[in-house]
Amino acid sequence: MKEFIAYILQFGNLNQQQIDFLSEKATETELRKDAYFAEAGKILKQVGFVVDGVLRICYYNNKGEEITRYFIDENHLLFNLHNEPFTEYIQAATDCKLIVFSNQDWREISNAVVGWDAIIQKIITKALAEKLERRSPLVEQDATTRYLMFLEKFPTLANRIPLSYIASYLGITQQSLSRIRKNIR
Repeated sequence: MKEFIAYILQFGNLNQQQIDFLSEKATETELRKDAYFAEAGKILKQVGFVVDGVLRICYYNNKGEEITRYFIDENHLLFNLHNEPFTEYIQAATDCKLIVFSNQDWREISNAVVGWDAIIQKIITKALAEKLERRSPLVEQDATTRYLMFLEKFPTLANRIPLSYIASYLGITQQSLSRIRKNIR
């Protein structure tokens, strides 16, 4: 829980009573590798914070191929902004430890903690900026450059998650990724 509180305090101030209230509402849980935090077509019923591990956002294209769109590692929040069914899956790429809040408890926190919505808005703004920064340049680059940029943006992930996920994220085959990795060593 201390990781979550430290994360939140980067975006605003909370007093001890508010921190205690948050702690009462939180539950620690584990998600095994390959398990789903959210599934396409379903509404996410909880808010999660990644304490340890890596999740990936993925979908299936019209050919039935699995495409990794994004990775979520430690110190990131997972929630459904618009309370609509997901169009993608959120799957554990590694074993994960999460702090979760039910949507009901999250609403109670929002109603009870003064300034909570402003804190969450800052987190959302930062997350969107990170997402754009990580994803946008990948579209224009050749495969080797995309992989090198991936290593720069996600320095701790390359040895933690399956190569198939990285290849899918980069839009290349696993064989191409293996060749690229061999050539840059």
